[in-house]
Amino acid sequence: MLYTHKELIEKSKLGDRTSQYELYELYVDAMYNVSMRMMRVKEDAEDVLQDSFVEAFNNMSSFRYDSTFGSWLKRIVINKSINQLKKKKILAVPIENEIYHIKNDVKDEDTSIYDIKKVIKAIELLPAGYQQIINLYLVEGFDHVEISEVLGISTSTSKSQYHRAKKRLIDIIKTL
Repeated sequence: MLYTHKELIEKSKLGDRTSQYELYELYVDAMYNVSMRMMRVKEDAEDVLQDSFVEAFNNMSSFRYDSTFGSWLKRIVINKSINQLKKKKILAVPIENEIYHIKNDVKDEDTSIYDIKKVIKAIELLPAGYQQIINLYLVEGFDHVEISEVLGISTSTSKSQYHRAKKRLIDIIKTL
């Protein structure tokens, strides 16, 4: 298997600052976008981004090529973003003691007709917890098990919050 940027990664593991800077330059824009989707405030996103790169470079020895470097770094950025939001007392989702069951026979509405600009605007209008679920599931590609682990909620709560967020998102899009 061919690993992208393997030479840069290996040199970075040895503490080579030039290689670390090159990796930073390769990934900074993409990771900034991930952080902005989560944080919504430029300064907060920049802080998370810098903290994420520092953590990544300090823990390069733990990168074992089980995934791409970009995926590994993205996980760090998402976790840092969530931790920062928790510190700011912005709960990712309301954690409830109830267990929700989602009917399997509910048909999803065809969302392919919606304009992407409307979707982005509608996501911005969602409550913070719904934004996070939508971003983690639809944009970042996490499954409900991963979301439940990252947010410290049950898988069923992740699923129910996603379905509620999606329904609310569709309702908002219809009004735009």
